[in-house]
Amino acid sequence: MSAERYTVEHDTSYAYTAPVSQSWQLARLTPRSLPWQKLLSHSLQIDPQSDEQHDAVDSFGNTVTHFGLHGAHRVLRVRMHCTVEVAPRPLLIDAAEAQTWESVRDAVRLGPSLDDMNPARMSEPTPLVPLSDAAQAYAVPSLRPGRDWLEAVSELMHRIHVDFEFEPGATTVSTSVDEVLAKRHGVCQDFAHLMLACLRTHGLPARYVSGYLLTEPPPGQPRLMGVDASHAWVAVFSPRHGWVEFDPTNDQLADHRYITLAWGADFADVVPLRGVILGGGAQEMKVCVSVVPS
Repeated sequence: MSAERYTVEHDTSYAYTAPVSQSWQLARLTPRSLPWQKLLSHSLQIDPQSDEQHDAVDSFGNTVTHFGLHGAHRVLRVRMHCTVEVAPRPLLIDAAEAQTWESVRDAVRLGPSLDDMNPARMSEPTPLVPLSDAAQAYAVPSLRPGRDWLEAVSELMHRIHVDFEFEPGATTVSTSVDEVLAKRHGVCQDFAHLMLACLRTHGLPARYVSGYLLTEPPPGQPRLMGVDASHAWVAVFSPRHGWVEFDPTNDQLADHRYITLAWGADFADVVPLRGVILGGGAQEMKVCVSVVPS
C-alpha cells in the first residue's frame, strides 16, 4: 500500500475575562518525522504575535515550541497547519516460536538500553499512571502464564474496548486510572492510561502516543472541518517487534490513518499547549481539529 498524504489543522483558542499581562507557553504541535511518516510542511501561527519564540527537543525527541507574550491580551490563538505523508507501519515479524510476555519483561529488565527510547524507563510508574492493584488485577486474564506477548497485549486492548464505554465529558485530565476502572467509561486518554497501567504493573514497557486519526464521514455526507479531535493510543515494546502501536479506543493496531504528533510516559508529556500566565481571570478554551486527505 502506498503512503497517504493528509492536511492537518489544529486550532486552539483561549478567551480570558481579564487581561493577561504575561504569558509563557510550550506547544507540542509539530508531528514527528518517523520511518513511516514524513512531515512535508508545517507552520505555527500565534495571535497576538509572540515576543519571543524558539524550538527545542525534549527528552522524548518531541519538538517543543517555546514562546512568550509580554503585552496585555485577552485572547490567545495558536493555529498549527501541516501536511504529512504516512505509510503503513512495518509488518510484524511472524516468529516460529512464541515470545512470551514474561520473556519480554525479563529482557527489558536485563537490557535496559535496548533502543534509544530506553524501554525500561517506560515500565516505571508516573503521576498520571501510578502502580495500581486494580489495573494489575484487570490485566491478569490477558497476561496468562506463558502466553505469547502479541496475543496477550492484543487481547488486553480488545477487552478495554469491549468493557469500557466511550463517553466524552465523563472524565477530566485528572481522572485516575482507578476511577476509570470503577466507572467503566471515559475517552481515548483514559483508555490509553488504563492500558499503560495494566502493562506497567506487570513489568511491560509501554508509552503514551498522541496524534490524529482520520475519521470518515457517514456515507453520502461531506467531510466537516474542525470536528475531529486529538487522539491517543499506546505503543508497547518487545525486543523482537520493537514498538507496536495499539489503539484500545478503536480495538486496532495503528495504521496509515494514524498521524503521530508526540509521545511520552503519559499525557502530561505530550500536552499540545500548556503554560503559565499572569492575570487573565477565568478562561475558556476551544479546540478544533481537522484531518483531511490530500
